[in-house]
Amino acid sequence: MIKFSKEIIIVLFLLVVNLSQSQSVFGKWKTIDDRTGLPKGVIDIYKKDGLMYGRLIKVLEPGKENMLCGKCEGDLKDKPVLGMTIIDAAEENEDGEWKGKTLFDPEQAMTFRCKIWLNPDNENELKVRGYLAFIYRTQTWVRVEE
Repeated sequence: MIKFSKEIIIVLFLLVVNLSQSQSVFGKWKTIDDRTGLPKGVIDIYKKDGLMYGRLIKVLEPGKENMLCGKCEGDLKDKPVLGMTIIDAAEENEDGEWKGKTLFDPEQAMTFRCKIWLNPDNENELKVRGYLAFIYRTQTWVRVEE
């Protein structure tokens, strides 16, 4: 039988605790416009049935707090932007990236394919890339401490 010293057990325990507390893509994120550098809103990213979803929970742009989706069509036409689901059913890949067919921009009333991942150099930054055909834009969102 192998005997472990108290120190080894404590070190192993601390490593496991540290790994379990590593950051994830889930939580609240402040969106930053990649063109202006200004904050636009707060998105609550959550997991449901193994898929990623994101909902706009706060509008940060002055004067747009009660914005309606005027350019939208169908059921979203003239609905409040606040509360809208903008990431719908993204799936996780083995490498920790999430990919999906629905990243919705209510300001443009456009839907993009998306790829979402944590910045490997800073777990408080989320990289969000929207694709339209072969063209893409990437934004860096910042974690909102709860």
